Amino acid sequence: MLQAIRLQTESREHEFLSIYAAKANESKGRVVPQEDDPVRTCFQRDRDRILHSKAFRRLKHKTQVFIDPRGDHYRTRLTHTLEVSQVARTIGRALRLNEDLIEAIAIGHDLGHPPFGHAGERAIDEALQMIGSASPDRFHHSEQSLRVIDVLEDLNLSEETRLGIGGHSKGRSDLSASDGEPVSTLEAAVVRMSDRIAYLNHDIDDALRSGIIENVPDEFAALGTTYKQRLSILVEDIIQQSLNVPSINISPKFLAKMNLLKEWMFDNVYLRYPILYTDIAKAENMLKELLVYYTEPGNLPEGFEGTQGAVDYVSGMTDRFAIENYESIKIPLKWSQL
Repeated sequence: MLQAIRLQTESREHEFLSIYAAKANESKGRVVPQEDDPVRTCFQRDRDRILHSKAFRRLKHKTQVFIDPRGDHYRTRLTHTLEVSQVARTIGRALRLNEDLIEAIAIGHDLGHPPFGHAGERAIDEALQMIGSASPDRFHHSEQSLRVIDVLEDLNLSEETRLGIGGHSKGRSDLSASDGEPVSTLEAAVVRMSDRIAYLNHDIDDALRSGIIENVPDEFAALGTTYKQRLSILVEDIIQQSLNVPSINISPKFLAKMNLLKEWMFDNVYLRYPILYTDIAKAENMLKELLVYYTEPGNLPEGFEGTQGAVDYVSGMTDRFAIENYESIKIPLKWSQL
């Protein structure tokens, strides 16, 4: 009886969604085949599995840009994730794409991010090269996100969700027209675009709040002069440029401006912040020492093994757990009388 609910949902997808949208009953399936849920589609199940995972909950205590800021309104990795999801779902609904798949990709896209944001990612990558690790020899959060969902949390997600999570990141590279092409699905392309839109705009908001920048140059006024305006202009442009076509597009003038804004943010915020706030170097050195410590035999907790286990354990830490863990290993405890 309940199975009829899922079947009705899948039928409505074919009736309502765009011909270019991913359909749940056309999914390529999971690595380990499972019986269908009576109520939820496969993409709904993916979203729910990510939402209930421990890795997702830990995002609330992981840095977005500013490490341990004094103030309750700075973004964390969790609030960034939720903002990406909101932007992506708005675009997806307007284009009649599969919102369940979009949300699953969006809320899972940063599960592999280590503590202390990109500084932590850089530290783990450099530590692996320093110790001469053969496997893994590099660290990137998108690859670690796949490892989290496939191995550490064993979520057994659908192939469409996995591909979207694994292919979301652009790093510092410019967005181009090819990023809107459906390498896996249009839903994945929407999340890739939304990630850039969300983080640029909320990082500007946080940077203004922190005082690291005083304003955004007038050369970017075409994108809007406030947080809300920039979001609205970019989201509405993508929707307008992508209606009823098999790709996700941005107007060339806005794409060029957004890429220039990204470079301006790197020069004035992302690369300047470590110079102004020298504790970032402390955080990086701390993670390097932790990784080296846990690669030594006998130091990893049960369930982790070898260099890969050390990477999994350290990258999964929250900011505060990394600090507490480092203190317990490296800092002598005060003597107390027995």
